[in-house]
Amino acid sequence: MEELALRGEIDTLPATAPELRRTRTRSVCCYCGVGCGVLIDAEHGPDGSRIVGIEGDPEHPANRGRLCTKGRSLPQTASSLSGRLLAPELRHLRQETRRPVDWALALDTVADRLAGIVQQHGPDAVAFYISGQLLTEDYYVFNKLAKGLLGTNNIDTNSRLCMSSAVSGYKLALGADGPPTCYEDLELAKTVLFAGSNMAYAHPVLFRRLEAARERDAEVRWIVIDPRRTDTAAMADLHLQIQPGTDVALFNGMLHHLIWEGRVDAAFIAAHTEGYAELKQLLRDYTPRMAAELCGIAVADLIQAADWFGRDVAALSLYCMGLNQSAHGTDKNLALIHLHLATGQIGKPGAGPFSLTGQPNAMGGREVGGMATMLAAHREIGNDADRAELESLWGLPGHSLSAKPGLSAVALFEALRSGRVKAVWIACTNPVHSMPDIGQVREALQQAEYVIVQEAFRNTDTVPYADVLLPAASWGEKDGSVTNSERRISRVRAAVPAPGQARPDWWIANEVARRLEARLGPPGVAPLFAFDGPAQIFDEHRRLTVGRDHDIGGLDYPRLDRQGPQQWPFPAGAAQGLARRYGDGVFATANGRARFHPTPYRPVAEATSARFPLRLLTGRLRDQWHGMSRSGRVPGAFAHSPEPGLRMQPQDAARRGLAQGDLVKVISKRGELVLPLELSDEVASGTVFAAMHWSGQFLSSGGINEVSQPAVDARSLQPELKHAAVRVEKAEFAWHLLAARRGDALSLQAAVQPLLRDCGFAALGLAADAMAEGMSGTRGGVADDLAWLVLRAACEHAPPPEWLEALSEALQLHAGRDTLEYRDARRGLLKRVSWRADCNDNRIDGLLLTDAQRHGAGENLLDSALSGRPWSGSRLAVFAQSGGGGARDAVVCNCLQIRESSIRAEIARGAGVAELKQRLGCGTVCGSCGPQLNQLCRLAAQA
Repeated sequence: MEELALRGEIDTLPATAPELRRTRTRSVCCYCGVGCGVLIDAEHGPDGSRIVGIEGDPEHPANRGRLCTKGRSLPQTASSLSGRLLAPELRHLRQETRRPVDWALALDTVADRLAGIVQQHGPDAVAFYISGQLLTEDYYVFNKLAKGLLGTNNIDTNSRLCMSSAVSGYKLALGADGPPTCYEDLELAKTVLFAGSNMAYAHPVLFRRLEAARERDAEVRWIVIDPRRTDTAAMADLHLQIQPGTDVALFNGMLHHLIWEGRVDAAFIAAHTEGYAELKQLLRDYTPRMAAELCGIAVADLIQAADWFGRDVAALSLYCMGLNQSAHGTDKNLALIHLHLATGQIGKPGAGPFSLTGQPNAMGGREVGGMATMLAAHREIGNDADRAELESLWGLPGHSLSAKPGLSAVALFEALRSGRVKAVWIACTNPVHSMPDIGQVREALQQAEYVIVQEAFRNTDTVPYADVLLPAASWGEKDGSVTNSERRISRVRAAVPAPGQARPDWWIANEVARRLEARLGPPGVAPLFAFDGPAQIFDEHRRLTVGRDHDIGGLDYPRLDRQGPQQWPFPAGAAQGLARRYGDGVFATANGRARFHPTPYRPVAEATSARFPLRLLTGRLRDQWHGMSRSGRVPGAFAHSPEPGLRMQPQDAARRGLAQGDLVKVISKRGELVLPLELSDEVASGTVFAAMHWSGQFLSSGGINEVSQPAVDARSLQPELKHAAVRVEKAEFAWHLLAARRGDALSLQAAVQPLLRDCGFAALGLAADAMAEGMSGTRGGVADDLAWLVLRAACEHAPPPEWLEALSEALQLHAGRDTLEYRDARRGLLKRVSWRADCNDNRIDGLLLTDAQRHGAGENLLDSALSGRPWSGSRLAVFAQSGGGGARDAVVCNCLQIRESSIRAEIARGAGVAELKQRLGCGTVCGSCGPQLNQLCRLAAQA
């Protein structure tokens, strides 16, 4: 096979039927910033094309063939067109329902409306809010459209919510954006410091490499800094469970100890840095004891962490949202980078400050300048020479580019709400779920004169506010490139055509730009948007980087196809990219020296009080992604964490008279929501935790950002999404609903969700069907379309009978021979259970149970239904269930659907992790359950 075909776009595989053609396509996973290579299997036939399987690409250097649970289930996200946006839609008045139109009308209408707003109010009356899930080529066209054509810097991205403090820290300390490290350093580090990162959940493929390195070398030490005892923290040699927001005090205290113990690299500091004396003066106050008291940890633990970091071996720090999502996120990044600069732990194998990117192309978006505070190719908006150079490269008249920084994410929606911004174009992101204080975001979109939403999925919280919907291609349907966390650029290739009228994001932006250019473009300027494909866009992008710190002048699509993914910088004439930066001690600052910056500790933006006494922390679940518009399409992804919840320390709950499963209100100064309570020792007293994924598609609220904190870091403009002051109260409801139905869960959810918006509480989940196929094995596949939709709701008063009938209709729980019903119209109660008509073993197919209070009998019946076990006894006894509704037997290994009870049984027989893998197979496919297996074994040994 030719080298191009080996690396390249499509290999032909044996077909499963004569009329089908089967292909395998090399591409990249669309989830986190690890940037895993994938091999996508697709079938093409008379009825169209579909993705049918996935494997990790063994030749991709990021993952070497490994995939996590999310990556392995990607084909299932594309297996159904339910919920996909398949045609453009327009409405002329807010009161009107949108109607499908063709592309020509949609594009002309968008261009006319934007041109009119610019002509009447100026270019800054228009804003763009885009996404780290776009490809680099998509990002580039949007950036050129906003800044080059319209003349506004009002283009920001959801990367502002996750990566901007890391960018600020790198630029202030090292002179340029971009980690100085690479993935090989994971295997070479002897001290690994995790700061605000539950890496076992957020970046599991890289975590597997760290686990393997520690198994090979007993000298490796892990330090985890996290207010929660996460699965990552549970595996640490030292867990520093600090008070939320005290990271700067911790890092300052560690560096104080190293300085006064003579453990810093004085020669490196003198030769390659500046500002050390000023920082040292500040650090005099941060004795280990003072810092430990601020952090709420033992002083001996702080000193131990400093001593391990200061060992004469390679030290690597890995950090993520726990540092970045803070009103002082830049200081947190700087204080950690100071540890590396002071000890010379940078620019050498196994060492350096490594910011782990949250989204698949947050790095690529920054490269093309797709944020409100930067220009293309790491140029600065406020630099006259940078603007003039970009104007020349783009062929624009002088002084075309605005010198005024654009509105960052939080300010953008505030300006939309106040009327200063009239129109917003939102692409590939869901701000009505992901932004802080989402009540204000809803108001902003309601006030806006014109809202454009460009999306692949119809059912997001933002879509209802759109005046125009533009259908975008999704994973497996796009061509282009992305840059991962180690600065490695990979080719993304389409395995199947986009469905319906969906189009690539770059194409949509480019077509609108061409029309706007005809209406607004300066005369005598060569066309700015003559792109006919992503390769042409990439070529223009790379030309802009030549001579810059991230020069990729030596890269193009043919080279990426021949040689595979490459790291930057990769200038023309280079044989390969640079794995580690600053190995020569020369940094990207004007004088080549890295800079220390005094970083005094400042508390969180919102302190607790008598009215709001608890600290709310947010974070990720293992198998879900962001707002779940994609991962929420996979039934098996709910098996590990089937429902939303608020985790609280058991003693804190007992003092408040709260018990496991109680419905509670979480209240802040900004809003409130209702969640079921989960008792957990992973959180310390005084803190509570909620996952950030659950959106309005799964709750009657918009999720945890109803109460989150909109305060931003003064330099990075990143909001403090990780922490808010809240109170928790028991929520009392007089009517409760538990319902479940086996079927096409996506279609069922779309039918049911609108009926639940007015309930006091609603939680929908897609439970994995025990009878579904395709959920196990070493290759990802498309599971059976049948799965369980599970929903719970609670209201202050029983809804009218017609509402219950509408819900029964939406769930397809029709009265009939295989359905048993109990009804009490006076009390607004309805109980209905249906059995599978196509089997003889009495298995439940659906249920709807209402009552004045929640109790365990319904949960027991639900467990019986989800298990797939036949109903025992008379059907007439189905409503006479009793029981306490014990803890659900959770799925631990998603790949093989192995439950906790099976694992505990083997542990009771003496099995350790190795024996569990051998006997049950858990932990042997993607390995994401490995940390939990370790924890279960440790807990059993301690009992």
